[in-house]
Amino acid sequence: MPKAELQYLTDELNKLREQKLYQKLRILETEQLPVSRFDGHKVINLSSNNYLGLTTHPKLRKRALEATEKWGVGSGAVRTIAGTMSIHMELEERIARFKHVEASVVFQSGFTANAGTVSAILGREDVIISDALNHASIIDGCRLSRAEIKVFPHKDVEACETILKEIAARKCHKLLITDGVFSMEGDIAPLPQLVELAEKYGCIMMIDDAHSSGVLGRNGRGTVDHFNLHGRVDIQVGTLSKAIGALGGYVCATRDTIDFLYHRARPFLFSTSHPPSVVATCIAAFEVLEEEPQLIEQLWANTKFLKEGLKKLGFNTGMSETPITPIIVGDAALAHEFSRQLFAAGVFAQGIGFPTVPQGQARIRTIVTATHTKEELTQALAILAGVGRKLKIIE
Repeated sequence: MPKAELQYLTDELNKLREQKLYQKLRILETEQLPVSRFDGHKVINLSSNNYLGLTTHPKLRKRALEATEKWGVGSGAVRTIAGTMSIHMELEERIARFKHVEASVVFQSGFTANAGTVSAILGREDVIISDALNHASIIDGCRLSRAEIKVFPHKDVEACETILKEIAARKCHKLLITDGVFSMEGDIAPLPQLVELAEKYGCIMMIDDAHSSGVLGRNGRGTVDHFNLHGRVDIQVGTLSKAIGALGGYVCATRDTIDFLYHRARPFLFSTSHPPSVVATCIAAFEVLEEEPQLIEQLWANTKFLKEGLKKLGFNTGMSETPITPIIVGDAALAHEFSRQLFAAGVFAQGIGFPTVPQGQARIRTIVTATHTKEELTQALAILAGVGRKLKIIE
């Protein structure tokens, strides 16, 4: 029985059950593969962020084992006390070279990289101009900064400029921030236009490239490289947890900006640094990005195949331009039922509703990887078609 003071949480959970929105965590019982076993069921996995299949890449496995033998299983401290190993610095230098910037800093996650950076560089007197569909980590960082937050409609450059004109005379720091690839829509930010606005109105330009890292640009260098905007984006955030195949996040900027984050970013200051095995794995992953460009080529070939198949079947895939392809159904209960029946039929595609996406825009989100075969994707499309027709999502 729940303690009386916590009964309200149980009541909220019961509401979710009544609305058919309650979800249990799916338990992965194998490696993170295109076909995996969850909860005892073998399914085609369309819910992983393992874009390039690097979670099981032989080179990454080998480096992780070697680092454990050499350095042990943990660092034993935060970076600012005794937890900065030479291998941590090697990774940060490797990322900076890869991204063509002066310096980088590694955080414990992409979430803390965003939240920790925004809250560190801005204060109560400053202003943040943010896309309406920016990631939750950006939103939380904005709130933690206590700066004034102004939100413009998704990818609406004119609305963004209207806000910038209104605050042009204010003497404060201004941050213009956007995702590179939006995690629920799969579309790409209008970065060139936003960069021009940032330069015109004197804003710090920041981008979250979590779903662009390893996906867009030469060898997966991200949205800045995709649009050839090197030197014009002040702060780039990336992830080590998705296409890189391991764990963590990073921030790229000038040397002084990174040194400032060493001193003021709270997640960096108060979290134990990465285990050496994880760091070594990430270094190896960046080597793979440069040595095996065919992985990204195959990712995009698989993306094209699945998108064309979904559209031919009549599914609403929204604005997607990347391997993230939503199937929008509208009603949240229907989206979750769609996901449950897909799982029973052999496809894992997670249902997503409010508050992750706006009310009335519930969906399942599919993500292909470079390691899916055409046969697996063909089978997945057949299952999606069958369940979609059964639930009258498509005709």
